[in-house]
Amino acid sequence: MGNNMQETAAISCPYCGENIEILIDCSVPEQTYIEDCAVCCRPITLDVSIDEDLVPQVSPRHENE
Repeated sequence: MGNNMQETAAISCPYCGENIEILIDCSVPEQTYIEDCAVCCRPITLDVSIDEDLVPQVSPRHENE
């Protein structure tokens, strides 16, 4: 049984503006965590919510906002 609860999401880094892909764990309905930008290596705070269709909604922001 394949329960792959991970999705990729494309975001724009709030620091350098580059588009990057992140991996989201869709088994957690609401989460906030920090992931470093793959381009500029600065920490991005990610506010994630998963809708009823298991589609992640991601809001990236500066670490200190």
